[in-house]
Amino acid sequence: MSPLPPWLRAVPGGCRLALRVQPKSSQNKIVGPEGDALKVKLHAAPEDGKANEALVDLLRALFRLPRQNIKILRGEKSRSKWVEIQGLKPEEAAAAVLSLHES
Repeated sequence: MSPLPPWLRAVPGGCRLALRVQPKSSQNKIVGPEGDALKVKLHAAPEDGKANEALVDLLRALFRLPRQNIKILRGEKSRSKWVEIQGLKPEEAAAAVLSLHES
């Protein structure tokens, strides 16, 4: 088994992602690794929880999981966030993210 990227951690029943969010972007998109975090661009503004909602929707669509499986653990009012995803193996998360960046 290959080691996990620095933005990904295994937890019982799922995984955790370290994210760096850029709100008010032109689109919702996972850009890729940036340091020890995964960079995510969101169209929504960081007001009234809109960016957090857009983030959960983006992750839900990418990993094809129900909304209740995705929880923002830390950073609800910050650009740096930790998100826990239940029902998703770390290897599956890494493969899904890497598949976005293959030509």
